[in-house]
Amino acid sequence: MIKRLLVVFSIMIIASMLLTACGGAAASKEIKIAILAPLSGAVPTFGVSTRDGALLAIDEWNAKGGVLGMKIVPVVADSQCAADPAVNAANKVIDQDEVGYIIGEVCSSASIPISEIVNQKMVVQISPTSTNLNVTINADGSVKPYTFRACFIDPFQGTVGAKFALSDLKAKTAFVLYDQGNDYVRGLAEAFEEAFTAGGGEIVGKETYTGQDTDFSAILAKVAEAKPDLIYLPDYYNIVNLVAAQAKEKGIVAPFMGGDGWDSADLDRVAAEGGYFTNHYSEQDTRPIVQSWLGTYGAKYKDADGKAIVPDALATLAYDATNLMIAAIEKAGVDDPTKVKDAMAALQWEGVSGTITYDANHNPIKSAVILQVKDGNITYVTSVAP
Repeated sequence: MIKRLLVVFSIMIIASMLLTACGGAAASKEIKIAILAPLSGAVPTFGVSTRDGALLAIDEWNAKGGVLGMKIVPVVADSQCAADPAVNAANKVIDQDEVGYIIGEVCSSASIPISEIVNQKMVVQISPTSTNLNVTINADGSVKPYTFRACFIDPFQGTVGAKFALSDLKAKTAFVLYDQGNDYVRGLAEAFEEAFTAGGGEIVGKETYTGQDTDFSAILAKVAEAKPDLIYLPDYYNIVNLVAAQAKEKGIVAPFMGGDGWDSADLDRVAAEGGYFTNHYSEQDTRPIVQSWLGTYGAKYKDADGKAIVPDALATLAYDATNLMIAAIEKAGVDDPTKVKDAMAALQWEGVSGTITYDANHNPIKSAVILQVKDGNITYVTSVAP
């Protein structure tokens, strides 16, 4: 009797082990990647583009069998391009959805607080578009080991803009407008001012505003009085639309210049006519990888009239960022964020926005482009290498 019970007990243990193993195998056939993007709030077009670019990359990997034999499952959360919603979204996808990898956020003011969370919880983060230095480095200058980006940084973007203003536009004076409370905007403004003055230019005025302001008449009156050759406004498209339109109403003719925050289908091209901005890629780039990307994106995403949508820089960088993340997982050979972060740091990837390798601070080494709003279109002007 005892022998029979031992046999039955042994069989039960083996069966339990097999069920556990099978359950573990089933669970390991999926890997979750979160996409944190502002789908509501001040800049929802940024979020939609980011989400769509990331999802397309995931679809392509899944069509080829996923990564490491696992299906990639996207977890999308609205982080609103603001610190508190971004923190809530990050904690939710990590603690409840149990993701080990995050694509996002778009805005530096949201990516920075997310970076504090992921580096505590050992989750790999790659921001497609956050350009502020503090996204990937701590206050003491040390690198955040689990945080990366797919875009160039503010000092490079601001420097490129300043050099172009000096050498190509022959600007000798500039007036800088910026939102003091926005990490991205302030970082670009500081970098531009430093490079512009170092190159022999003069800043004839600086004025700040808040992201909630809608009436810019007082600061534009100061711009009109200063008569600068150039107005540097490195903010998002929603602010650019307001400021540029009000500037035209005041008869200000100096061209505006800004950063990649201008890149949106909702940029008021009439108000911004004649302006320039630095960006991460141009659809007018003739490289095969760019033209292939345009065709793939346009085939999947259509506007209300059924016309193919041309991917903006947000969609393009999200696509590159997601490919970088999955390629790092593949290179690591295991679903382990600690090993994936090491693989990411050593990765070289041919992306739509350029060939990407990482420096010691997890910033990609790549080129920037200068675009102009001209005759209602966004026109490629030139590329600038690091």
